[in-house]
Amino acid sequence: QVQLMESGGGLVQPGGSLRLACVASGSFFSIYTMGWFRQAPGKQRELVADITNGGSTVYADSVKGRFTISRDNYKNTAYLQMNNLKPDDTAVYYCRANVATANYWGQGTQVTVSS
Repeated sequence: QVQLMESGGGLVQPGGSLRLACVASGSFFSIYTMGWFRQAPGKQRELVADITNGGSTVYADSVKGRFTISRDNYKNTAYLQMNNLKPDDTAVYYCRANVATANYWGQGTQVTVSS
């Protein structure tokens, strides 16, 4: 089993920054991919960014150039640095970890971008 705990969400003004963190714990050998998804009210959950244990990354077009995903494999932690936030970035952000053939999800952290 893998447990994921997200932190770092909150309320920020447009143009501001936030840094999310996701810590994985439990019984596992290694995590292949860690990723961030988001879900806004009335919308489907969408991929924001993910990163493999080798450091390869994928970003949604809407966040390229503004968000940066990183991870510390020794700490089993993934980060999402979010800059130049926009109201459209408002959503619940979820962390996902891929371990063997299974995906595990965190409970989510709210990000609200508003003046």
